[in-house]
Amino acid sequence: MASARSALARLRSREVPTWWRDAKLGIFVHWTPASIPAFAPTEGDYGDLVRWSRPDAFAESPYVEWYENSLRFPDSSASRHHREVWGDRPYRSFAADFVAGLDQWDPDGWASCFAATGARYVVLVSKHADGWCLWPSSVRNPHLPGWHAERDLVGELAEAVRGHGMRFGLYYSGGLDSTFLDAPMGSMGGVLSAIPRGDYPAYAEAQVRELIERYRPSVLWNDIAWPAPGKELWPLLEHYYRMVPDGVVNDRWMPWSPLLSIARTAQGRRLIDAVSARQARADGGLVPPKPPHFGYRTPEYTAFDEIQRTPWECVRGMDHSFGYNARSTEEDFLGRDELLWSVTDIAAKGGNLLLNVGPRAVDARIPDEQLVRLGWLAGYLAPNGHAVFGTRPWMTPGSATVEGDPLRYTARDDEVFAFVRTGAATATLAEVLPTAATTVQDVTGTPLEWSSGTAGLQVTLPASPHGDPVVVVLEHVDARGQT
Repeated sequence: MASARSALARLRSREVPTWWRDAKLGIFVHWTPASIPAFAPTEGDYGDLVRWSRPDAFAESPYVEWYENSLRFPDSSASRHHREVWGDRPYRSFAADFVAGLDQWDPDGWASCFAATGARYVVLVSKHADGWCLWPSSVRNPHLPGWHAERDLVGELAEAVRGHGMRFGLYYSGGLDSTFLDAPMGSMGGVLSAIPRGDYPAYAEAQVRELIERYRPSVLWNDIAWPAPGKELWPLLEHYYRMVPDGVVNDRWMPWSPLLSIARTAQGRRLIDAVSARQARADGGLVPPKPPHFGYRTPEYTAFDEIQRTPWECVRGMDHSFGYNARSTEEDFLGRDELLWSVTDIAAKGGNLLLNVGPRAVDARIPDEQLVRLGWLAGYLAPNGHAVFGTRPWMTPGSATVEGDPLRYTARDDEVFAFVRTGAATATLAEVLPTAATTVQDVTGTPLEWSSGTAGLQVTLPASPHGDPVVVVLEHVDARGQT
């Protein structure tokens, strides 16, 4: 026990690496056999389902990668769709279609597209809850041998991503694997009751060690929970940091505890569901609980309202799903203004945006709707990235200009960057107090007209051809009320 406490203390002394704090934008990739049927309801998000606190809420998951679980509920939208389109075809047969689609895969093309956005890292889902592995694992699955790609998809994308100057990370579903426990999960209580025990913890650890040793991921992104107790998890994480000294882990490494056995009872699941629903309402969405050790927090499809001292990352898809959903229409996707404002809003509060790409599995291509949005990021961050990448929050995240237009701030050294979400010609920055050395310019270095009034710093804004957030570069300013 003393050894486990010492290991945890060492882990807790680690700092999140500077490269991750500077990154601001990463790309998530969900690419599983579920992207062959590519179906999920498009109404609502997972946070809504958690807030419902119903024992079968997750049957209507908007996440395509949960298709296999949705099929366990005979009356779910996915089950009805499956019967109409696929008949009695088993979920696992879709892996063959996935493999067939690899003939058209261009990993370098993916990486080039990701790099153009300015993203600093890419996190690939190596194994989701269906247990299908995107690398030829040498760790034998005792229940479904050979349930993995023969082609090293992880290795090929890692090489391409690094070749384009980005960091490469890996997601691993440590908490769930249907090849070990194929149980219906209708709520958070059901999810926790489905964490396999028995021979699964050893299998999961062996696979994660294999991923670490083969691919040296800069990000190790676990999901749901970890199936072994802390005394077994801490040595694994210490091994990771030895192999990748500047690596970082997320906050979904809650170690298994005997207390989780309450999820095996109906009463226990109801209690978990009630607590989860209450917490989701308080958080405004799905925010995982803090485990004993983590590098950064991962709110899902939601962002914090204020600057956070703890590093964090908003994780979300471009529509309501992570995996490719053929049912999504243009109305289901992030609009240009919402996407670009999200990047600036999150950076102003000290976070990163991990934006998901869900490729098709039938031909291993990124859908046009997603390519368009990656293009929006590339077009906006190419001229404005200096105000986003490598910055830190200022004294305040910002609220609104005197005129009422939404406003956010980032900072680096003596520079403060004001983002104004408006098409207006002028703005008054109420939080900014100029000094004798103050300069005001746009991102190209062109001076902007400005003056100082009792309401704050008044500036003539540069034009924004697409109505995108306007960036004002301020040097040598104080925060109003500060000295």
